[in-house]
Amino acid sequence: MNINEILIAVGVMCLIALIVGIVLSIAEKVFHVEVDEREVKVRENLPGSNCGGCGYAGCDSLAKAIAKDEAPVTSCPVGGAPVAKKIAEIMGQEAGDMQKKVAYVKCDGNCEKRETDYNYFGVDSCVYAAKMPGSSQYSCKFGCLGFGSCAKVCDQRAIRIIDRKAVVDEELCIACGKCLKVCPHGLIELIPADSKYRVQCSSLSKGKEVREACTAGCIGCGLCAKNCPNDAIVFENNIAVIDYSKCTKCGLCAEKCPRKIIKVY
Repeated sequence: MNINEILIAVGVMCLIALIVGIVLSIAEKVFHVEVDEREVKVRENLPGSNCGGCGYAGCDSLAKAIAKDEAPVTSCPVGGAPVAKKIAEIMGQEAGDMQKKVAYVKCDGNCEKRETDYNYFGVDSCVYAAKMPGSSQYSCKFGCLGFGSCAKVCDQRAIRIIDRKAVVDEELCIACGKCLKVCPHGLIELIPADSKYRVQCSSLSKGKEVREACTAGCIGCGLCAKNCPNDAIVFENNIAVIDYSKCTKCGLCAEKCPRKIIKVY
């Protein structure tokens, strides 16, 4: 190969590179999408866990929603108040007070307190166990199945299975919400971390059925609601529900509960 052939080859390569560069430049201008600078800054301040606890597909989706004023600056449960404050500054807003939340398992029915209808020997998963007859091997068809599906998805290792019941370590919980999504009985919810009184039951059964199934179940007697001076307790489908925005932590509900299923934390 002589020098002319080498020069021609180099020239052709340079020409191809030039053409490709021009094409890419034109394409960039044609298909360019303007990105909101605030969206970029918001995304940089989000923790990046992509847990979905905010209700969006991930941190990218949340950042876009916040930048468009479609989601509040306090939407990230993982980042909490520090992240909310930074995002509020970017958006030119006030973050306000952001209440820390934790996951809470609304069931106190461990092995000693609940009755068993049959033994389950299938896949070690709450999701599979819930597909069995009655949705549970236990007499209470609404309680914790105890196979740890929630614990398996918790990146913080904040959930343990103790005596066939899920227990949350609130010091480790970041309220990402992953556990809520996998619980087939919908037993887990996010509640204020400073909530002192909590109903540890989710049974929708009536009093007689509850008594026969579990010694730790709400029988729907209504005494807690009747004695609450702030109307902070209502009954939904035979189960007591506390409205924490009204609760003043007076403790009358726990005191009057005959089954002692309103626990003090």
